[in-house]
Amino acid sequence: MRLDGRTAIVTGGAKGIGLAIVRRLVSEGAKVMIADNDEAAGNAALETVSSDGEVRFTATDVSERLDVHNLVAKTIDAFGSINALVNNAGIVHAADFLELEEADFDRVMGVNLKGTLLCGQAVARHMVEQIEKGEEPGSIVNMSSVNDTFAIANQVPYSVSKGGVSQLTKVMALSLATHGIRVNAVGPGSIMTDLLSAVADNPEAKNRILSRTPLGRIGEPSEIAAVTAFLLSGDASYITGQTIYADGGRLPLNYTVPVKE
Repeated sequence: MRLDGRTAIVTGGAKGIGLAIVRRLVSEGAKVMIADNDEAAGNAALETVSSDGEVRFTATDVSERLDVHNLVAKTIDAFGSINALVNNAGIVHAADFLELEEADFDRVMGVNLKGTLLCGQAVARHMVEQIEKGEEPGSIVNMSSVNDTFAIANQVPYSVSKGGVSQLTKVMALSLATHGIRVNAVGPGSIMTDLLSAVADNPEAKNRILSRTPLGRIGEPSEIAAVTAFLLSGDASYITGQTIYADGGRLPLNYTVPVKE
């Protein structure tokens, strides 16, 4: 198992892509701390992951520095160290550009971008302390999106925040390279989470997505989890500062493709 003996924090790990990542990391041998602001979903997630007590949950608002520091402290108390971080927590807010409220912009940026910064700083500081004691460097994966490049007119803060996450990934990677800590990002395309579940019953909406997806299908959370586990593992030992787009071929596409009936 590629992550045997390692401890990982997964923010936004109570459902969707985050929960799929938790399951994959556990299957690869990791101990995992789930961090999520939805306490009910976090406790429910624990019931769905077979881990022999090697998965814990901590209610966390990643936009709050004190919450992040408590998360790191609780993870160390539970498992002794932190070797991996997945900054997956993210939210959206739909609004026309002219109608967008400042508070909603700040709220999305606070979770998606500031939260990635705060968690990355706190965990990286601990990793550096571990390295100074002779332990192996850890690895960080940030969750970006194809919307770090594309834009959606009514998703202003989300698109801006994901652009920031991809750039922050590069800055983190360069800053932490001297310690041997690798930092990469995953940029999902259209993935079948709760956000897209309604698409399955809406042929018109589904066709819009598939017409811009060369592989002709919507991705699964488990596929994002697989890329994340790879980037955290030793198999990606010479990869840092990169955003890997798991998008079914959408990013290179400059036209639409036929949709199979």
